[in-house]
Amino acid sequence: MTLIAEAPPLGKQSSLPPVHTVTLTVNGTETQLQLAPWTSLLDALREYMDLTGTKKGCDHGQCGACTVLVNGKRINSCMTLAIMQEGNEITTIEGVGTDSPDGLHPLQKAFIDYDAFQCGYCTPGQICSAVGLLNEGHAKTTDDIRELMSGNICRCGAYTNIVVAIEEVMNQQSV
Repeated sequence: MTLIAEAPPLGKQSSLPPVHTVTLTVNGTETQLQLAPWTSLLDALREYMDLTGTKKGCDHGQCGACTVLVNGKRINSCMTLAIMQEGNEITTIEGVGTDSPDGLHPLQKAFIDYDAFQCGYCTPGQICSAVGLLNEGHAKTTDDIRELMSGNICRCGAYTNIVVAIEEVMNQQSV
């Protein structure tokens, strides 16, 4: 069987995909972008805003490399559309720690102090997730940290040091 593709009717030409003005507040700065409605938040951050700290790992919400904070809660930025985040406060790794005199969030410092990374690819997502974990206030034990961080994969296996770094900051906050 031979399939023949038909040409579009005369007068009807295909057009470029529609774009919309999307206003995102990222790391305290409001930015207007022209985006296709199906653009993920991850792609908007990386491709349109040059915020490349947020990583594209699996692009299916399974690895956590793309974790950012939306209104202080952690989300996988690959699993949400940018247009859905209008009106929300988005914090990427580039915005974490900027209020501190030395420019580091306590978790960033703890990750350095406890060697909680190796190749570093997952580190931005790990830190954003850990900030969200502390904001949520559900972690009380080491096992809680392990469970609540289980959505962030580290291919290098730095889990032990990641947990110790988070535990250190959690214990400092409870003093």
